[in-house]
Amino acid sequence: MRSGAKVGIVGGVFALVLGGVGYGAYNILDGLGDSGVGGNTSTAADSSEVRSGPVTEEEIADTSKKFLAAWAGGDATVAAALTNNKAEAEPALTGYSDTAHVTKAVITPGAATGSTVPYTVKATVSYKGATKSWSYASKLTVVRGLTTGRPLVDWEPSVIHPDLAKGESLETGESSSASIEAVDRNGQVLTKEKYPSLGGILDELRKKYGEKAGGTTGIETWINSATADGVDKTLLTLVKGKSGRVRTTLDAKVQAAAERGVKKFEKASVAAVEPSTGAIRAIANNPPTGFETSRSGAVAPGSTMKIITSAMIIQNGLGSAGAPVECPSQVSWEGVTFHNLDNFSMPSATLKTAFARSCNTAFIKPVAPLKDKRDTALSVEAEQYFGIGRNWQTGIATVDGKVPESSGAETAASFIGQGKILMNPLNMASVTATAVNGRFRQPFIVAQSLDNRTFATATPLPPGVSGQLKDMLRYTATAPEGTATQAMASVGGDKGAKTGSAEVDGHATSDSWFAGFSNDLAAAALVQSGGHGGDAAGPVVAEVLRAGP
Repeated sequence: MRSGAKVGIVGGVFALVLGGVGYGAYNILDGLGDSGVGGNTSTAADSSEVRSGPVTEEEIADTSKKFLAAWAGGDATVAAALTNNKAEAEPALTGYSDTAHVTKAVITPGAATGSTVPYTVKATVSYKGATKSWSYASKLTVVRGLTTGRPLVDWEPSVIHPDLAKGESLETGESSSASIEAVDRNGQVLTKEKYPSLGGILDELRKKYGEKAGGTTGIETWINSATADGVDKTLLTLVKGKSGRVRTTLDAKVQAAAERGVKKFEKASVAAVEPSTGAIRAIANNPPTGFETSRSGAVAPGSTMKIITSAMIIQNGLGSAGAPVECPSQVSWEGVTFHNLDNFSMPSATLKTAFARSCNTAFIKPVAPLKDKRDTALSVEAEQYFGIGRNWQTGIATVDGKVPESSGAETAASFIGQGKILMNPLNMASVTATAVNGRFRQPFIVAQSLDNRTFATATPLPPGVSGQLKDMLRYTATAPEGTATQAMASVGGDKGAKTGSAEVDGHATSDSWFAGFSNDLAAAALVQSGGHGGDAAGPVVAEVLRAGP
């Protein structure tokens, strides 16, 4: 992916400062010193007897000390032998100096937590006369070898760097993609330091549009992607190239609100789009690095899916916003019973009030009369009118939602956002925007003219359908019984919302979903294992909407 000849280390200096894992300060320069690696220091694991059971505190301290000392001393062979996967560890550790061109490193361990030892690395990277300091933190875990019984470092590429994954490698050299200066819709510069969730997006925009924008290459340290079509992640810039200017549709103010919102939860994601145009105004995740659920996730959206289900019911003549519906505590569909939350029922409900209370049964029972069409009706509605699955060309890699045909009980489950339905916050923000605008506008983050890509299109919603959907969303966000009213109380202007909770296999707590709009901004958020929609995801969306127009 990148070019440039490799430069060997001459006179490299590595150091290990030990002081947090059960022993005093200890320095190693240009070698292993008296660390005990390869020497005569003995431990219980050296015995011919194969030990079992959890590793001891002494074994954790001794093994981590030896491993870090060998790594700091530049002895990849010895360090790799102290892991439970020497074949993968040795080339990775060797590459730290040979391909990443780290010429100096000081590793300082912290206090162990259980069998995990954290540490900080303060390194110097040198390439073709360019030198730059580089600091980061990582950790290792000591486990007992399955066959030897020895305490060993549980090998993961993240031992070397926390962002390094299996199949990836560190490299320093001349970058293959030109530098960019990404700006928001108003010309404000966007950086991953200020907006951490944008790191992956900025790297991707650079790869796709850097040269088109007139940028030039520089000298950097990066993570080589594990896939041919993947995006390399820049970790350190030694020499900056000339930056080409790439204007995005993002709004710095809305993006900052999105970053604040997701930080409130361990695993949260949010996306916001402009209904009138499809322009992406914000996209954020916590954690901010790694897998980006906001645009790449594919999970059940729960009751936020009732936006599309409502449109399907109305368009197929099965009901309308103000028409009465049945909302019993439970309903049976081909031998499977579906319940409302806490088995509540509504003696006299309309589709609008059932939507506001999120009555599951009211969105399953009315569809039965469709008979042969009921297994395909939702899939047709989602694709034809909401643009789901129509190969969005947003300017970055995104995952389209999935609303497949179904059968049996999965059909009923799909009407309430379970079964085989898969969405992410960007998909659901677009669904909300379509309901509000009356027609699908494909989300995008850079102008179509930048590369003349083809935008996905869909049929406009029939007259009156959008008005009913918008009325239902407004009612849910303002009525006393609305499940979104509390979360949206701080949001002004013309507003509406829908809550959702999605059951996930293996999770004790459901995922929290929330989709809402205010004026010309629509947003959707997911808090994984967050419980009910209004409690967790709701405040995230409200924070984003408050920052909008």
